[in-house]
Amino acid sequence: MSYAAIILAAGESSRMGSPKALLEFRGETFLDRLIRCFAAHCSPVIVVLGHEPEVIRAGVRAAGNAVFVLNPDYSRGQFSSLQCGLRAVPPDVEGVIFNPVDHPNIESATVARLMASGAPIAIPRYLGRHGHPVLVTQALIPEFLALAPDSRAPVVLQRHASEIRYVDVADCGILDDIDDPDAYHRLLAAG
Repeated sequence: MSYAAIILAAGESSRMGSPKALLEFRGETFLDRLIRCFAAHCSPVIVVLGHEPEVIRAGVRAAGNAVFVLNPDYSRGQFSSLQCGLRAVPPDVEGVIFNPVDHPNIESATVARLMASGAPIAIPRYLGRHGHPVLVTQALIPEFLALAPDSRAPVVLQRHASEIRYVDVADCGILDDIDDPDAYHRLLAAG
């Protein structure tokens, strides 16, 4: 099975004070780390940029392993960026795995487990708590695209709640949401 990946990196990072995509973690930027993780399993890896796209592109070392798309309406929120990325997904892939750039600590094995699940919707779960990335099949993409840009992904996921498979993983990184300097310092201290 072939899957595309979408990394959502269009936001302003206002709480962080600098672009989250370019924060360093274990010797690479958040964005480079995610591109590498997804490129091992997915093609293409689509990175959605918005705020200061030239700054982000200039800071990426693994740019050759990703396709960059620009969300001109990134200020409408993360869902508008997901829709922008979904429009770039090739029609011949089985589905897509999407992840915000501020969830940089996922493991490659988690991506593989989601893909192997065979579920229409697969969400990783660690010790009873679910996180990112999220996998959806190609058949659900039109539903995401039909919603208003200021909507949210859970609208579609809730419609298909009976089809969701929570995949238990030994990857606590699925829960790491690095929104502000305190969360970033905790990530660095733990890792």
